[in-house]
Amino acid sequence: MLQRTLNLGILAHVDAGKTTLTERLLYAAGVINEIGSVDAGTTQTDSLALEQQRGITIKSAVVSFEIDDVTVNLIDTPGHPDFIAEVERVLSVLDGAVLVISAVEGVQPQTRILMRALQRLRIPTLLFVNKLDRRGADFQGVLAEIRERLTPAAIGMASVSAEGTAAAVSVPRMLGDAAVDVLAERDEELIAAYLENERPASAQRLRAALAAQTRQAFVHPVFSGSARTGAGVQPLMSGIAELLPAQAGDPSSPVSGTVFKIERGPAGEKVAYARIFSGTLHTRDRVQHGRGDAEKVTALAVFDHGGAVQRQAVSAGEIAKLWGLAAVQIGDDIGGASGRPVRRAFPPPMLESVVDPIEPEERHRLRVALAQLDEQDPLITVRQDDTRQEISVSLYGEVQKEVIQATLADDYGVGVGFRETTPIYIERPHAPGEALEILHAETNPFNAAIGLRVDVAAAGSGVAFRLAVDTRTIPLYVYKTRDRFAESMAEYVRETLEEGLFGWRVTDCTVTMTECSYSIADGPPSRRGPTSTAADFRKLTPLVLMHALDRAGTVVCEPIARVSLEIPSGTIGAVLPVLARLDVTPETPSIDGEFAVVEAAVPSARVYELERELARLTGGEGVVESTFGGYQPVSGEPPVRTRTTANPLNLAEYLAALAGRAHSG
Repeated sequence: MLQRTLNLGILAHVDAGKTTLTERLLYAAGVINEIGSVDAGTTQTDSLALEQQRGITIKSAVVSFEIDDVTVNLIDTPGHPDFIAEVERVLSVLDGAVLVISAVEGVQPQTRILMRALQRLRIPTLLFVNKLDRRGADFQGVLAEIRERLTPAAIGMASVSAEGTAAAVSVPRMLGDAAVDVLAERDEELIAAYLENERPASAQRLRAALAAQTRQAFVHPVFSGSARTGAGVQPLMSGIAELLPAQAGDPSSPVSGTVFKIERGPAGEKVAYARIFSGTLHTRDRVQHGRGDAEKVTALAVFDHGGAVQRQAVSAGEIAKLWGLAAVQIGDDIGGASGRPVRRAFPPPMLESVVDPIEPEERHRLRVALAQLDEQDPLITVRQDDTRQEISVSLYGEVQKEVIQATLADDYGVGVGFRETTPIYIERPHAPGEALEILHAETNPFNAAIGLRVDVAAAGSGVAFRLAVDTRTIPLYVYKTRDRFAESMAEYVRETLEEGLFGWRVTDCTVTMTECSYSIADGPPSRRGPTSTAADFRKLTPLVLMHALDRAGTVVCEPIARVSLEIPSGTIGAVLPVLARLDVTPETPSIDGEFAVVEAAVPSARVYELERELARLTGGEGVVESTFGGYQPVSGEPPVRTRTTANPLNLAEYLAALAGRAHSG
């Protein structure tokens, strides 16, 4: 029988029981002989000391097991929202997912965020309502909540009895009328068969429709049970093998894959985790990744029956650990492009904080340690200000700050403190702006000519670069092709826009190159001079672009969170004044029995304070669901961020910095 592979993600709101479910699946598959405990820190996937201490998943981990003819590579992901970036990297390599929901707490804020991401990326997803054995468990109530708050296409797969007790059981049931109604919405043959025969389709026909629609992420089967006792786990395993899209892959096609995780080995060597989408990769093969030169794979391991096993090759569908790729980064394609569209499922970090070593002499060690953490989590974006001797990191929240602090102390022996967490603002162009530097002009110290125009683009569109010059004006003796020149110029532009007029990253704009020229020793008089190099274009770009941006002007914008507050109805009178004090204008509350829902837009910097205030005012019963709501212009004086590079608007300062860099190099 041909073995198929399924790369499966386990996702959940923190404390819903996903790591315990992972342990139970491994036990049921015969991979482990004893189920580990999250509280005791003995689980297979939470191997970091910090994970074991805190009882939460921080880094994704891969384990493998088999269900019949399907090899499942199971990826356990963090549940805490501060580590959502780790979840995003995993989503890019999944074939399917299991979203775990507590039968007691029901659909929680992070549950909704994860489900929306899974739906946006069209990842086939099963739902597992866990903790049926806990007092207060209510499967039917949670199923209704799933249909109301997550997806109306949820199909219950079990009947439950004795819930709320240690004897709780979950028994698979036949698909009923409600399931037929959901499936028939996308399967006209089911309706036609019923109308023709006046009787429902056969159980086999319904099961085939369920599998087909689940694999297309149209419907979401809902299983139930208890990871702690094992109730309902076998039906879930059968559902994983039957309903999710396991594939054999094509091992003979060209190699393509995606790197989704990087860690350091015992000797400090870089180890890349990659999902192979097609082809076969062998030890000692040289592979292209990112924009650098090809590198040789010196060793590889494939996940098999629990852990990673050294092999000579990895084939399509599998996940491998790769050694030897010193320059590899998270998100790099291995070999050819994976063919999967790259889409962000979650927003970037919106907060930052300066990190200070407790011992000043350890600043260099801190930089080295943070550089390695940046490899493992590129979204923390380490930013160094050499003038002020400051290092800052991007953050999703306060828990992530605590984890970074503990990791630096435990893994690198560097004690640190964090300053106050502040928002990460952005700049957007206010109007079109244009600038030009011609060859041999007094204001142009470089052997190149560049004209650039900055135009306002749609919110959320990022930075686009367009090349609108005659190919004959491009120094092809340097860049070889027009496309390569365009790629290089786009890189120079994006590097420059990392720090705008107020020091913040500039985005939501289109930069067009309108003029280009170069000098050459035997050229016509207007272009005769020292031969232009790539360095001339790279160094001149910031001068021209910043002057164009200066003429356009920029607006500083702050990150906004859309929050939904679910609070006891009797606390509305106490909560609304707090919202006013936080400069939040709420929408009209909607009241449904004992609870009220208040929607509002809140500056991201105020969300943490709002959460603390809400817990105090509602006795811990209030729930805040927060999602990224975009950016809005700041009111009053725009905040300024100190530049980490010389300002190209000050020519003397800019040239001095370039000279200093060349001298130190």
